[in-house]
Amino acid sequence: MSHDDFPTDEPAVVTCGLPYANGDLHVGHLRTYVSGDALSRALEKVGQQTAFVCGSDMHGTPIAVNADKQGVSPEEFALSYHEQYEATFPKFNVAFDNYGHTDDETNTELTQDIVRKLDEGGHIYEKEIKVAWDPEADTPLPDRYVEGTCPYCGERARGDECDEGCGRHLEPGEVEDPVSAITGNPAEYRDRTHKFFRVSDFQAYLQDFIDRLEGTANARNQPREWIEGELQDWCITRDMDWGIDYPGEGAEDLVLYVWVDAPIEYAASTKQYSERVGADEYDWERVWKNHGTADEPDGGEIVHIIGQDIIQHHTVFWPAMLRGADFNEPRAVMACGFVNLAGEAFSTSRNRAVWADDYLDAGFDPDLFRYQIITGSEFTADVNFSWDALQERVNNDLVGTLGNFVYRSLLFAERNYDGTPDADVSEEVDAEIKSAIDAVNDAVNDYSVRGLGQAPIELAKFGNEYIQHNEPWKLTDDEPERAAQVIRDCVQLAKACAVLMEPVLPGKAEALWTQLGEPSNVHEVGLDAALDAPPATFGEPDELFERIEDDRVAELNAQLEERVAAATGDESESDDSDEDDGAAVTDDLEPLTEDRISFDDFQSLDIRVGEILSAEGIDGADKLAKLEVDIGVETRQIVAGIKQLHDLEDLVGKRIVVVANLEKAELFGVESNGMLLAAGEAADLLTTYDDAVPGTKVQ
Repeated sequence: MSHDDFPTDEPAVVTCGLPYANGDLHVGHLRTYVSGDALSRALEKVGQQTAFVCGSDMHGTPIAVNADKQGVSPEEFALSYHEQYEATFPKFNVAFDNYGHTDDETNTELTQDIVRKLDEGGHIYEKEIKVAWDPEADTPLPDRYVEGTCPYCGERARGDECDEGCGRHLEPGEVEDPVSAITGNPAEYRDRTHKFFRVSDFQAYLQDFIDRLEGTANARNQPREWIEGELQDWCITRDMDWGIDYPGEGAEDLVLYVWVDAPIEYAASTKQYSERVGADEYDWERVWKNHGTADEPDGGEIVHIIGQDIIQHHTVFWPAMLRGADFNEPRAVMACGFVNLAGEAFSTSRNRAVWADDYLDAGFDPDLFRYQIITGSEFTADVNFSWDALQERVNNDLVGTLGNFVYRSLLFAERNYDGTPDADVSEEVDAEIKSAIDAVNDAVNDYSVRGLGQAPIELAKFGNEYIQHNEPWKLTDDEPERAAQVIRDCVQLAKACAVLMEPVLPGKAEALWTQLGEPSNVHEVGLDAALDAPPATFGEPDELFERIEDDRVAELNAQLEERVAAATGDESESDDSDEDDGAAVTDDLEPLTEDRISFDDFQSLDIRVGEILSAEGIDGADKLAKLEVDIGVETRQIVAGIKQLHDLEDLVGKRIVVVANLEKAELFGVESNGMLLAAGEAADLLTTYDDAVPGTKVQ
């Protein structure tokens, strides 16, 4: 890869974390896919050759468990969801160049080839380990066939992950007090020989890799503890039938761990795309396998867009595998925050979610969802989806700003000039459009999908102010040339909006392009098309967006509440998956406690405003960070469990709220002198509305 600004001379590939073929899609899942689609479209807009690929993750124990419950084969079970996903993504204008799955022939062959190369390179070895076993069923219990206690934090754990506690990846044999998920009886550990990938061989490489990795800061910061600490080797085989067979003698009864073949689907899907269109149009090997020579550039630009819960897989295990197999490393990893529903976490077990089909059945255009989920927050932060939030953003930004400007401009132009007036674009408007083009270029190179959505809105805001200030309707009689010039500017701005909005609002951009009478394809033109003259004539325009009315939102909210109430009493199990879906999946809010405290008890708490002076992770602790906090009268050292939930570098200078008179504690050998206050599992830090100075007491 070049690390030069986009566009580069090398082909790019944009990938999204594979959806796990084990359940229906909801709006939380869709955040990475619509963001990946927007970024890939924007890369093409700036002139970067790009492929956008993905596929369904078909293997792993959750699929095998649920298939067995339904009395079907794992392949049949997973394929049904794969086909559902393949049909759903286009309904949200997510246009993959190739969408495969991990059980297809291309991925199977490529996975086995990569594993052979790792073996030939001396990076795989055998080791006897303790494997959970169900003595009643006389069968091994890989991954989520076994449940028990996390050895690190004591919380409930399922197979390969402590999903209710510290979030650590767990190797086979680590779960304490194992119980069989098949029979519910206590399990036992037996000795079994498995294959291990020597990740530790790549520690020095990974330490350099993480420093040059582009994308979001959380993707660089979260894995540093792993990479800079004692890097553990990785068990890459499982005792089960469903999966890709380990390629080699002596392991006929083992399949590869799902996290081996899942990321390889990125390369396999790219290969399938290349085979379909021809290597002359897009060469997958140039992206994934060309390391370059003194005369040739270094291979392609690989960009992964994922949920923040699978950062370590993409920044530790995956680049080590690529390095060991002599493939190119990723240029960038973008990790998004969670998606919440109406300010609260999703609860799929209580059906408290807006499913993809719910949105489609509501009859809203997919571009409205794309805009809200992309611009609702920065990519690394949690975003809130609700029908109310959708209404607000649509009515204010899309109807009131973007739609209002282009409709009034094109309607005035068509009625008075039959299209584009015969006049030159003013220097002011030309400069504003060029500035908007620069903003899109900057957003692409900053990996800011939110910036892609904001650029056309900001340009439309300028357009509304421009037309309102110049009032062309008052100039048509007394200053017809001036009126023509103003409307010429407005039509040019409308065309520029169509070009700039295409990555985030592709369907609406196409509609606007058609209204302008443009003969080309808005999905294929570059950013410079925003400066090209519009057609001389075009017909009467239609309004691009419609307001979402209060009664419609109330109806949708009532439907959701009714469904949640009906599901709350059910004992349905929440979905198991090998990777999270980009949404916070927890139970509903806890009920209020019946215990009350006196006002005097509350007054005994010394709660102060503090300012974070520094923040760094604590070695050996997955969740803990050490903060230096100015509380006015002194600086305190506070330990908080926010390491994986916040970009620590970005916390410096933030105002927080601190309990100052809490007893001192020692966590992982580090003294904590106080406690910061935060809301929810995502540790949303409490702060102040105005700029209260450090040391101000909270009353």
